[in-house]
Amino acid sequence: MKPRTRWEAVCTVDDLVPESGVAVWTEDGPVAVFYLPHRLPALFAISHTDPFSGANVLARGITGDLKGEPVVASPLYKQHFSLRTGFCLEDDSVRVKTYPVLLDGEQIRLEVPVTQRESIAA
Repeated sequence: MKPRTRWEAVCTVDDLVPESGVAVWTEDGPVAVFYLPHRLPALFAISHTDPFSGANVLARGITGDLKGEPVVASPLYKQHFSLRTGFCLEDDSVRVKTYPVLLDGEQIRLEVPVTQRESIAA
């Protein structure tokens, strides 16, 4: 059975910085939202937590393209994470969580799991 999800508004278009990321808080934890206007799709979202250090820093990483793959380089240890799949390009046994992103008017929404508390209330 697929876990229940919902589309959570996390920021607005005005909060985004081209070629960069912004950190947002969701019920699922900290997430890094990236806006790459030269790509389609232009919006990506991955966990903000660097799995190698445990620090919430990935939104501050440098975005780029490695062999056609949109990536962010962790500002701490410089590993590259695919913005599409979450896999670390230097160590494919490591992955960060990815989130579907939706542009809803001026709102940026992420598909996040419904928390146990939300499930009970429903």
